[in-house]
Order: sequence, then structure tokens, then C-alpha cells
Amino acid sequence: MNLDEIKNRLDKLNNRGGGNKSDYAANFWKPKPGTKSQIRIVPYKFNKDFPFSELYFYFGIGKPRMLALSNFEETDPILEFATKLRRSGDQTNMELAKKLFPKLRVFAPVYVRGEEDKGIRFWEFGKMVYQELLGVMSDEDYGDITDVASGRDITVEVIPAKETGKMFNTTTVRVKPNQTPLAEEASTVESLLETQKEIIALYKKYPFEEMKDILQGWLKPADEDGGKETEQVEPKGKVDINKKLDNLFD
Repeated sequence: MNLDEIKNRLDKLNNRGGGNKSDYAANFWKPKPGTKSQIRIVPYKFNKDFPFSELYFYFGIGKPRMLALSNFEETDPILEFATKLRRSGDQTNMELAKKLFPKLRVFAPVYVRGEEDKGIRFWEFGKMVYQELLGVMSDEDYGDITDVASGRDITVEVIPAKETGKMFNTTTVRVKPNQTPLAEEASTVESLLETQKEIIALYKKYPFEEMKDILQGWLKPADEDGGKETEQVEPKGKVDINKKLDNLFD
């Protein structure tokens, strides 16, 4: 028995975006609940005018997450289907459409103080943190907080849900008052900026037909042994769909 191969297969099953756990740790930074971290948002190599990348994902539809094809300005079968449901005017259809529409996630390239040896990684967050960061960066009193020579670090704190009584952890951000360089050596700064990866390339892009098959499987689950359809078990709040998906995309 090859234990390394077993671990490798387990990593692939638990993967995010087509990579294993080690890939995730190398490319992404996630603040830990109950802790404070000091980070620096840096200029993004692939869009030097704007450090944030907005990506839309489907969650829990046959995969932990899937990139929406709308990120590539391409026709997307799940988005088309959700749009048809919403336009039907039926309340049940509209409730299902809400579950199917892609969700926004935002990514920023960051340099984590105390973990400098790990280089630039991506921090992923949602709309509320994004709005707070944009509010700070639009305030002229702060200046360009991503400037490598005179920018500002940010303190990120994740407060556990059990401490706030909320359903989810709460993330707060506080910009440091002092302006500081990204790193002391110019060669270090150059290396950090030039060795960045492109965020969208870290996630698998599923083709139209495969996404349509995944959606169909999610709507009408089948037995694994032979693909014979079982008694249909539909997601909570889902309308009974008798038509084939092919017809819905006409």
C-alpha cells in the first residue's frame, strides 16, 4: 500500500479550486479565528491600477465551488437556468434561483507580517470587508495604502461567532496610522511584485457542457451504479422540473 498516494488522492477530494491542500496553503492566506494578523495589501501584478479581483462562484452545486463562466464573459448554463427561473414569476422558482446565482468573492494579494518567507498570497473575503477596505482607500487622508514605499499595514482580526452571538465569524480591519515600506530591500520588493500568480488561474474552469451536466446531476440525482435514476430528491424549496435541461437552454 502506498500511503503517499492515498494522502494525495484524499487531498484531491478535499481540494479547493483544483489544487491540493499544500497548493492552497502556498497560494492563499486565511486569518485564524480569535487572532489578530498584520498584513500589507500589495499592488497586483496583473492589474497594477487596482489590487482587488472580483470573482463569482457557484457553491455546493455538485462541487465545493465552481467558477462562473461569466467571469470570462462567456455563456454560463447555470446562470442562464437561474435567470429563466427568476423570470418565471413563480415564487418557488425564484427562491431556487437565489440559490443558483453565483456569489461574489474578492481576492487581494497580501504580504503577511511574521510570515514573510511565504511571499505574496491571496486573501479571500466577502462584500462587507470589501466595502470597508474600499471606503478606507477612497479616503484621501489615508493615501495609497498599497504603495510599496509609503503604504500602510492593516490589522485583521477574526472574532469567533460564539463571542458575538452571530451565526458566522466576524472579520474586522483596521489600517495602521504609520506609513511604512513593504520591505527594506528594493530587490525584495521587486521579487514580491513580479513572482505573483494570477488569481483566476488558480481555479479550474469548467466547460459549458460539463457545467450543464453537473447542474443536471444536482437537480436529478442518479444511482452511482449504472446511472439509473432514483426517486427524485430535490433541494429544499425547489420547483418540480419535468423538462430536460436541454430544452430549458433553447
